[in-house]
Amino acid sequence: MNDRLYIFDTTLRDGEQVPGCQLNKVEKIEVAKALQELGVDVIEAGFPISSPGDFESVVEISKAVTWPTICALTRAVQKDIDVAAESLKYAKKKRIHTGIGTSNFHIYHKLNSNPEAIIERSVEAVKYAKKYVEDIEFYAEDAGRTENEYLARVIEAVIKAGATVVNIPDTTGYTLPNDFGAKIKYLTENVSNIHKAIISTHCHNDLGMATANTISGIINGARQAEVTINGIGERAGNTSLEEVVMTLKTHYNALQIETGINTKKIYGTSRLVSTLMNMPVQPNKAVVGRNAFAHSSGIHQDGVLKNRENYEIMDPSDVGIDESAILLTARSGRAALKHRLELLGFELSKEKLDEVYEEFLNLADKKKDIRDDDIALLAGDATRQERRIKLDFLQVVTGKSLIPMATVRLDIAGEKFDATSAGNGPVDAAIKAVKQIINRQVTIEEFLVQAITRGSDDVGKVHMQIDYDNKYFHGFGTNTDIIIASVEAFLDAINKIQVK
Repeated sequence: MNDRLYIFDTTLRDGEQVPGCQLNKVEKIEVAKALQELGVDVIEAGFPISSPGDFESVVEISKAVTWPTICALTRAVQKDIDVAAESLKYAKKKRIHTGIGTSNFHIYHKLNSNPEAIIERSVEAVKYAKKYVEDIEFYAEDAGRTENEYLARVIEAVIKAGATVVNIPDTTGYTLPNDFGAKIKYLTENVSNIHKAIISTHCHNDLGMATANTISGIINGARQAEVTINGIGERAGNTSLEEVVMTLKTHYNALQIETGINTKKIYGTSRLVSTLMNMPVQPNKAVVGRNAFAHSSGIHQDGVLKNRENYEIMDPSDVGIDESAILLTARSGRAALKHRLELLGFELSKEKLDEVYEEFLNLADKKKDIRDDDIALLAGDATRQERRIKLDFLQVVTGKSLIPMATVRLDIAGEKFDATSAGNGPVDAAIKAVKQIINRQVTIEEFLVQAITRGSDDVGKVHMQIDYDNKYFHGFGTNTDIIIASVEAFLDAINKIQVK
C-alpha cells in the first residue's frame, strides 16, 4: 500500500464559500503562493463557471503557481467543463474536478432523476473532460449518505471512463467515522478497477467529525485528503489541513503514512488565511489556536517545565510556533511563577518567592489577565538593582502640523546628559533621544500599553521588550503620561543590561 497521502487544499474554493470571507484576486494569489510554500499537492483554485471573478482567479493562480496541480471545479455539465478547461490553460499541471449527487436525496429530490441516468451523466462528464486534460477527478456528491453498492457501481463506471481520482465526500457531515472508513474499505474491495484511481476524502464538520472521518478513510485506503486551512468552509466547515497532517505526523510509527507538507509553515499559513478572510481562529482550535500550546493549570505547568512531553504530544516548533505558553492564572503554581520571573530578569530567594506568590494569588483572583508588568510590579522594586540610569527631564513638542520633537535629560550615575531628537511620534522621538545618550544598539521587540484605571486620567502601564546582543530584556513603566511611562519602561530594560 502506498504510504504517501496527497493533500488537496480547497481553501480557495470550498473555504471561500463562507459568507463574508471572499477574497479578491490579489489575495487569492497570495494564499495560493503560501499553499505552494506549505507543500500542498493540489490547489482547488475555484469554480470557474460561477462568476467572471472566479474564472480570472483560476487563470491568475495558474500563472502564479509552479509545481502544485491546479484544479477547477465543475458540475457534470459540458459548459462548466468547457469554461474550466479554458481557465486552466496556463496551469503547468491541471485537473478538472467534475461530479454529481449520488444519494437518494440528491437523485430524486435535487436532480429529479434516477440512478441509471446519474451513472450515464457521470460517465459522459468524465469522458468529456478527458478531451481537455488527462487528470480527471470525479466527485460523488453526498457519498456519505449513498448506499455502498450503488456508489461502487458509479465509481467503477467513472474510472472506466477515465477518472484518475475518485472523491468520496461526506457532504453533509453526517457519517460516523467507523461507517465512513467502512465505506472506503468497501470500495477498495468491491470496485474491480479501483487500483487505477486514487480514492479521495472530502469531509464536512457538521457534527464535529470531519477530521475523524478523514483519518478513518485514510486508514482504510484513501490516499488523497481534501482539506482547508483552519477547517474553514460551508456551514460548520471542512476537514482541517493542520489536524490531518499533524495526526499523521504524530502517529507516524503506527500508520506509516506521510505527506509532503512543511509543517513549520502551518502556523504562518493559518494566520495569513485568518487575516485575509477576516475569520479569527478560535482560541481552542487544535494545532493553531491561541491556546493549543498554552498551559494554565499548575500541575500541567510544572509537568511541562520539567519535560514538555508530559503534556504536549507535538513540539510547537514543528508547526511554526516558537514555544509553549505558560499562562499565569489563579491555578498556576510556584514553578510557573518562578519561571516567568526568571524570564523577566528577577531571581528571588525562596522566602521572597513565597511572599510574591501569595500576592500573586490575590491578584489572580481579581484579574483574568495577568501580564508581565503585573508580575514585575509584584516582585517589587526592592528586588531590582539600584537604577544607574534615571530620567531627569523630558519635554515633548507635538501636534497635528508639527514634527514631534523630544528633549531628554538622563542622570547616569550622578552625571547629567541631554539630547534632542525628532520622530514619527512623541514616543518614538523620546526613545531616539535616549538612544543618542546611551549609545547602545538596541531594538524594541515588543511594546505593550495597558490602562490601569478608566477615564482620560488613566494611569498607563507600559511593558517593553528589547533585544541587545541577541538577548532579551524586559522593562516596565507606569505614569498618567504615556510618553513618560514608555521612556521609563525603556530605561528599566536598559538598566538590566547594565547589571548583567
